[in-house]
Amino acid sequence: MNARTLILPRGRCLNLGGKAVVMGIVNATPDSFYAASRVAGARAAVDVAAAMIAAGAAIVDVGGESTRPGSEYVSSDEESARVVPVIEAIRSRWDVAVSVDTRKASVAAAAIAAGADIVNDVAALGDDPALAALCASSGVPVVLMHKKGIPANMQDAPWYVDCVAEVLEFLLAAANRAIAAGIPADRIVIDPGIGFGKRLEDNLALLVRLDEIAASGYPVLVGLSRKSFIGALGGAGADARLPGSLAAACAARSRGACIFRVHDVAETVQALAVFDAATMGFQPTMKVTT
Repeated sequence: MNARTLILPRGRCLNLGGKAVVMGIVNATPDSFYAASRVAGARAAVDVAAAMIAAGAAIVDVGGESTRPGSEYVSSDEESARVVPVIEAIRSRWDVAVSVDTRKASVAAAAIAAGADIVNDVAALGDDPALAALCASSGVPVVLMHKKGIPANMQDAPWYVDCVAEVLEFLLAAANRAIAAGIPADRIVIDPGIGFGKRLEDNLALLVRLDEIAASGYPVLVGLSRKSFIGALGGAGADARLPGSLAAACAARSRGACIFRVHDVAETVQALAVFDAATMGFQPTMKVTT
């Protein structure tokens, strides 16, 4: 794994070449697939963020529109109303990196003005023509994710000849478009979009061959937490998929992932700290307990 630094606004940066980076999910939504992750109102969302930061989250990802299978678009005004107060409150208290999970330029602009550092776009800058230019002019890094179709229909019989090769081709093309729009290559992160228009066998192929995507040279983010492929393998609902999520995170780590978007920050931080120490020699922060 090559050492990388992700440059953030206001002269800050994230080291992506050392220990695993955990991104905590703050769902300011009423309909995200994992019910326990939903928070109502800015105050509750900030409480969730506070716990994640205390548990070791290096990034807090705030989203105001569910992109679970079958979900519908939320208006820009509604999405902004959900995320902006949360981002403002987090930024007023902590210097943690904040990402906004959105596909809309107007929402991203409001979030960046409120203090967001990263735009995390499940549409890889493909839904809103104005988003790439906004990210370029604002100097924020972008996460480009692969999905097939749109959330409303992406699980309606998805099909690939070679899922890994097709996902990698898509991500490289998306990165090239981002660069052409003025976003520097060192501010691009790629995400294979596990669970987004994928069958069980596709999700597993992406995990097994994730090193092929990491070999692109771009930092790789994975969102595995409590997803349905874990339930398909272990026969568990979303509320009982933590063990499988941790196993998947360690598998992804072994094949080059460096950012992990998760619901369960404390447990993931611990699992990856042990994995890194045991396999890569990164020494975890020592804490003395009595």
